[in-house]
Amino acid sequence: MEPWRNRPNNEIVRKVVNELGASLQGHPLAEQARYRLQKWNDPRAKLERKRKRTNAVLTFWMALITIFGTLAVFGFTGALGTWAAVTGTIGTAVPTLLAVRSGFKLRELRGAKQRLELMPPPAVRPPLPAHISAARIPMEKLHGAEDAMHELLLQLDSPTLVSMPTESVQHARQAAQEASAAIRAVSAQLQAVERARNTAPPLERTPLVEGVRVLRVQLADGVDRYCSLVAAAGQALAASTAFQDPRSVLDDATDHMAGLASAMRDVSGYSAY
Repeated sequence: MEPWRNRPNNEIVRKVVNELGASLQGHPLAEQARYRLQKWNDPRAKLERKRKRTNAVLTFWMALITIFGTLAVFGFTGALGTWAAVTGTIGTAVPTLLAVRSGFKLRELRGAKQRLELMPPPAVRPPLPAHISAARIPMEKLHGAEDAMHELLLQLDSPTLVSMPTESVQHARQAAQEASAAIRAVSAQLQAVERARNTAPPLERTPLVEGVRVLRVQLADGVDRYCSLVAAAGQALAASTAFQDPRSVLDDATDHMAGLASAMRDVSGYSAY
């Protein structure tokens, strides 16, 4: 078979998958599937599934212990032969060891669940705007930037990275969260004005069209500045691996992001307090 017959297949499949994913993005079914996937991968859900499996295994071992223990009792009391006593004793010993092991594992899972319940629940990220909304593309960009920032801050907050103070990382995380909330407030305003524009009489749409344009510019500018903080966090992480001082890089970007969050709150009227 000619070599060119094998090579395009993967490219065609990849292209079809990408186009299918792009077409389904924002669809209610796709959003529902994404929500269920996030719920399935939630640490609390994973821990609960492990606990249920361990509990089921422990119940199985206890049932075997009961069966073989009863057989051993009948053997030692003479109701059955010696074979029953030997078989029951051996059959009880093995499940007992496995049950003890499952019991310790169940205890560890309960402790992990208690520790997890003390932690604040992860913030639920709102769904993306509709495809026809002018806020769709900036918010898609913000989602990717938030994921990158989350990963960078985890790396910067690593115990192995002694050159980055914890206070600087916490300051950057708080500034990024406030900026994200303010940007989302502007996005919500933009979508509300779009709905008003679509329902208003034709002769009254001109100021609403201009309002949509101004909010779209402000939203895109806010997302771009948020991406600048992501870039600064990446530079700080790169500086830490190059035996430089990453604190000044991240602190300057954090101050800039704090100013951005304040400006966006003034525009949107959002308040975190």
